[in-house]
Amino acid sequence: MSDVEFSRSDHVAQVRLNRPRSLNAITAGMEQELFEAWNEINGDPEIWLAVLSAEGERAFCAGADVSGGERTSRIAFGGGITGVGGPLLTLKKPLLAAVQGYVLGGGFEMAMCADVIVAADTAQFGMPETSMGIMGESGIMHRSIRQLPHRIALSMILTGERISAEKALGFGLINEVVAPDQLSASSDAWAEKLLASAPLAAQAAKDAVLSKSGWPLEVALGTRYEPIEAYASSDDVLEGRRAWEEKRPPRWTGR
Repeated sequence: MSDVEFSRSDHVAQVRLNRPRSLNAITAGMEQELFEAWNEINGDPEIWLAVLSAEGERAFCAGADVSGGERTSRIAFGGGITGVGGPLLTLKKPLLAAVQGYVLGGGFEMAMCADVIVAADTAQFGMPETSMGIMGESGIMHRSIRQLPHRIALSMILTGERISAEKALGFGLINEVVAPDQLSASSDAWAEKLLASAPLAAQAAKDAVLSKSGWPLEVALGTRYEPIEAYASSDDVLEGRRAWEEKRPPRWTGR
């Protein structure tokens, strides 16, 4: 069985880390599998949503597997989306992450790559690099300083201290905290909500928001976004109008 399980059903791609005995630590082989998974999700128009999860109760992911010595691949660390030491791969489809237990180092970075995060109340988020005397890729630090309050992120970076799921929720880092036995159900509920939106509209909105998130507001407002322009002539625009007029749920096709 693969250390990264990939499956798809009803417009949803499931990417699941499956190395629980090693706390789902990422090996070079898993990097390659993740990189391939994200590329397949980007390239398949029938996939509208990606869900990232992990096997086992103890950890979502404890970061990079350093048991074999120095890492050499760097192509897909952080879920193939990091861009630090490897190619920056932007996932075009919405990404939902369901996490539990240790969410550390590169595992924390993978979670931060998601658009929506649901967490079991056992989740602990942390960046242990400096406390362990390990400093390699810096993607996790760049992401955390943008997604957490400045001093919270810096204190975590400089001390290696972790924060609980409840604190992460309070800081706006995650969307929901649930009991461990409710994590799968919560993930399914969020997936249903995300799939209720027009897929091309959701992808266009994600592209617009993320592509100009670091720019001044006047630049973002003055930019024309190709995915939004393309969506304007899609079948789903007409379907949305028909559904509203007929007072029924829309039937999206992603075209």
